[in-house]
Amino acid sequence: AFTLGVKQLIVGVNKMDSTEPPFSEARFEEIKKEVSSYIKKIGYNPAAVAFVPISGWHGYNMLEVSSKMPWYKGWKVERKEGNADGKCLIEALDAILPPSRPTDKPLRLPLQDVYKIGGI
Repeated sequence: AFTLGVKQLIVGVNKMDSTEPPFSEARFEEIKKEVSSYIKKIGYNPAAVAFVPISGWHGYNMLEVSSKMPWYKGWKVERKEGNADGKCLIEALDAILPPSRPTDKPLRLPLQDVYKIGGI
């Protein structure tokens, strides 16, 4: 994603209703730590990424705050264009800044791999 120019991320930690115990803060923090170290290696700043614990099946923390995770105080992103914060996934989506589109410049796509297909 970073290679293709995606500069903003939201991480939805799904299936929080399936953790042991259900809606476990410790499990969320463990996943957040692991994903943060990974995204840092590929070029993202973890402080600029919203981490939201959700349950897609039940809709918890998707459109409104869920009482099932009282330990969750919300997400906060720090970026040079300005900080943002919120509590649920829809607020994180609304906080994404639209990227600038250099329409006056030629189209460029990153080359990731070369395939040799025989018989063509």
